[in-house]
Amino acid sequence: MAVEKTVTVLGSTGSVGTQTLELLAANPDRYRVVALVAGRNARLLAEQARALRAELAVVADPGAYAELKAALAGTGIEAACGADAVEAASSRPTDWTMCAITGAAGLASTLAAIRHGKSVALANKEALVCAGDVMLRAVAAHGATLLPVDSEHNAIFQALADGNRASVDKIILTASGGPFRTSSRAEMAAALPEAALRHPVWSMGAKISIDSATMMNKGLEVIEAARLFDLPSAQIGVLIHPQSVVHGLVYYQDGSVLAQLGSPDMRVPIAHCLAWPRRIATAAPRLDLASVGRLEFSEPDLDQFPALRLAREALQAGGGAPTILSAANEVAVAAFLARRLGFLDIVSVVADVLAAMGAPDADDLATVVALDAEARRLAEAVCLSRLPNAA
Repeated sequence: MAVEKTVTVLGSTGSVGTQTLELLAANPDRYRVVALVAGRNARLLAEQARALRAELAVVADPGAYAELKAALAGTGIEAACGADAVEAASSRPTDWTMCAITGAAGLASTLAAIRHGKSVALANKEALVCAGDVMLRAVAAHGATLLPVDSEHNAIFQALADGNRASVDKIILTASGGPFRTSSRAEMAAALPEAALRHPVWSMGAKISIDSATMMNKGLEVIEAARLFDLPSAQIGVLIHPQSVVHGLVYYQDGSVLAQLGSPDMRVPIAHCLAWPRRIATAAPRLDLASVGRLEFSEPDLDQFPALRLAREALQAGGGAPTILSAANEVAVAAFLARRLGFLDIVSVVADVLAAMGAPDADDLATVVALDAEARRLAEAVCLSRLPNAA
C-alpha cells in the first residue's frame, strides 16, 4: 500500500505524542514521518526518530542538543534545537501535523503548522484559548483543517459529521469530575499534589491532571469549543459523568441527541484524527456497556469547582481574558506542584490576575505573547504573596 499521509508530531515525547507514535508504528505503510519535536527528552526523541525513520528530530531545549545529535549520529536523521528549529520543523510540508506541545509554548509552532494549510490535529487546547482569533483567521486564510484531539471535542466533531451545524440546539461536554468529585472544600484545601494527580479514569500529564482536579480543564474546553464550533457559551453545557464513557453530546433542534461513546482511551480520538476522514484500527479496549452497567450524569457544582465559572466569565469578557486565564493558571498549577501554593489557591490566583488585567485586545500573536508574559509575571507575584512567610 502506498503511503497515504506524511506526518509531523509536535510534542512527540508527551502522553499524546507517544500514543500518536504508537499508532504510526502500527501502520508503517500508511504514514511517513517527516519531523518529530520534543521539549528536552533527547534520549526518547532519538529512540522515536530511529524507530519511525523520521527525517528530522528537534529538541526545543538547546541544552539537550548534544545528547540528541550523538544519539542520531550515523543514522542520516537530521538533528536540530531551539525555538527557531521547532517553528521550522512545524513549517515543513506535510499532510498532517499533531500539535501536542502543551501550554503557550505551543502557540508559534501550531500557527506555523496552520499556515502550511493542511490538516492540523489540535491537542494543545491553549492554542485556541490563548490565541483563538489569531488561529482561526490563519485557518481561514490558509485553508487548513482543524481536527480536535481532546476526547470531548473530538466527540462533538464526530456527532456533527452529518454537517447540520445550523440545526444544533446545544452541545454538551462531559467531565469525569476528577479525583475530588465527592470531596468537601475543606478536604480539597488540604490536598497535596499526590492526591490531585491521581485521576480516577484518565492517564495524563501532570499539568492537565491538576486542571482536571480543579475543573479548569473543562473551563478551557468550553472556550475551545466556542472557537471550534462557533457557539456562544450559552449553547455549550457541561455534565459530570464519572464513568467517562459518553464523551460529548449534540442536541439538535428536532429533539434528536447524538452522542459519541467509547472507552476512556486517548488512542481513540487520536486515531480518528490521524485517519480522518477514514478510520484505522486501534488496540484500545472495546466498550462493553453491559460491564459498565450504569451511566451517571449530574450538573457541576460551581461552588465546589469555581474554575468552570471563571473560565466562562473570561470567554464572555473576550479579548485577551482567555489568554490571561490560561497563563495565570499555568503558573499557579506549577506553584502547586512545587508545593508553594495550596490547591484551592490555584483558582483564586487566576481570579486575582484576571481582575487586575481585565480583557485587553489580543488581535495578533505578538500581543497575545506579551499578554501571556505579563499574566505570568503577575501570577508569580500573587503566588509569592501567598507564601506563609510573605510579608
